[in-house]
Amino acid sequence: MDFLKRCFIKRPSPDDMADGLETEQEYTARWNSIRIIYYTMFLMSLGFSIILTGVWPYLDKLDPHAGKEFMGWIVGANPVGQMIFSPLVGWWGNRLGSIRLPLLCSLALFSIASGIYSTLEVFTTHRKYWMLYSRFLIGVSSSSIAVCRSYLSAATKVSERTGAVSMVSLAQTLGFVVGPALQGLVTPLGDRGFPLIRNKLHLNMYTATGWINVIMGIMNFCLFLPFIFKERRIAAKEAMIKRGMESEKETWKLLKPDYVSAWSLIFAFFILVFNFVFLETLATPLTMDMFAWTKAEALYYMAWVMAVGAIVASVTFVMIAPLCKRFKEYNVLLWGGFFLMVLGRAVYMPMGDNPPKLAIPDNTSIALRHHAEPYVYGSNFTEVYSNLTRVDFGGDNSTDVEALLEEELLGCPPSQEWCKTTKGMTISQFLLGYAFTAIGYPIGVTLITTIFSKILGPRPQGTWMGLMTGSGCLSRAMGPVFLSTIYTKLGLYWTFGSTALMMAGTMLWLWKRLVPKDFDIPTAGQELLTVAAKKDPENPVVDPSEVEKLNSESAEKAEEKPPPATAAIEDSKR
Repeated sequence: MDFLKRCFIKRPSPDDMADGLETEQEYTARWNSIRIIYYTMFLMSLGFSIILTGVWPYLDKLDPHAGKEFMGWIVGANPVGQMIFSPLVGWWGNRLGSIRLPLLCSLALFSIASGIYSTLEVFTTHRKYWMLYSRFLIGVSSSSIAVCRSYLSAATKVSERTGAVSMVSLAQTLGFVVGPALQGLVTPLGDRGFPLIRNKLHLNMYTATGWINVIMGIMNFCLFLPFIFKERRIAAKEAMIKRGMESEKETWKLLKPDYVSAWSLIFAFFILVFNFVFLETLATPLTMDMFAWTKAEALYYMAWVMAVGAIVASVTFVMIAPLCKRFKEYNVLLWGGFFLMVLGRAVYMPMGDNPPKLAIPDNTSIALRHHAEPYVYGSNFTEVYSNLTRVDFGGDNSTDVEALLEEELLGCPPSQEWCKTTKGMTISQFLLGYAFTAIGYPIGVTLITTIFSKILGPRPQGTWMGLMTGSGCLSRAMGPVFLSTIYTKLGLYWTFGSTALMMAGTMLWLWKRLVPKDFDIPTAGQELLTVAAKKDPENPVVDPSEVEKLNSESAEKAEEKPPPATAAIEDSKR
């Protein structure tokens, strides 16, 4: 029991309590609330990923006429709902001054929508539209990510924020990884499963994923009830004491955010997710085109590549906080995040010796299969080859013809004209580029959010975090469609050249906006010591003579206030 308590209850160290901002009980309650936020972010990611591998066979079973095109709308409904409602839910949390009600409503909606997904066979008509509706509602419920990020910024000190954001990003990544794994675990239930309501409702490998979401959503809902989740905000209190202000609102007015940098980071987040989602979407068809893999081989090998990539990404998330203690956060973001992503795109430029193999039937194979003989014009034929040879597909050869038509042609499709002239990619290139992405993306997405929260300062960030979340959703919707079109029409040079330039341009812009100059700012510790001594003059936290000395030095520089637009970035430097 003691071991479990140590795992789930974070005890403060003497350094954690040295600033006098909270008691030990308040510290423990604050970190318990942060851990509940971790679980919520994990669940929201799980709700999106857990159905991805099963949605097509489930839709095909419910409505055989729906088609794969409609499946695309179903998958896209989740990020669209999240994109639309994230700023609204964030604004709602700001207006209330609390995240409890928005999260309770979101989790209730998440459980209801997941229940609809698992009971679609109960509906007699329009099942595909009910599936679309349920996935859209799950996306709407996932907009709670905005208020979760906002609370994380408000409930952590500046020194804690990088580690906390790293862990919440890790929780999201684990949600994306665990979701498909859970779908695999319930596949033994089979297509028919077990009846819950005779001839109306079944628990099978498709509906089980929705019920898992329902159960975990109800558990999460309970965690946000008042007697469990305690909102503990400390960022504004820390900033108020450091700046020597009397109220939080005065501190907000002093620490005006750099709006250009804030919008720059929102755009950078869009570009980062745009590139990452595009690579995940295109990885399987890219390997099939370049390496002439079958569908089964591509799915098998990519499963292993993504699994190893997820492990590398998880290790990277854990290493971000130690790295930021040795180097400036903006340097880690630029050179560890964006620069590696640029290299990952540049490495994908074709370096093979020959063009990729074209996906065309072998002439010898055709002759052997069909015993093709030239016929005079006007005879019975169903296909005309380029040499005007007519091939009779009737008679004893019909079985061979069906085998040929069903045969999976391996390689780059001739319909993609660039396949005939562009050099191919090597497997080493592909793996190296994916490795750069697996390291660069976690660093980028974590530190963009961290620096963004510090630029905004201690003010409520719900609306801003909603805009950040919405930009990621927009890129998830646009990236695969836009760049897949470029890949199909124009080829590797245009695809990876344009993405490399996109990432490099964003990196240069961030370098210009985020790398601050050295400003002469009064030491925050001076104000903290002064205020602490004033609070308890009979038992000051430091020697009174030292406090008097610091106060005299601070008075001499009373007029030297830090530029408001750079104050938050200076916090990032520290």
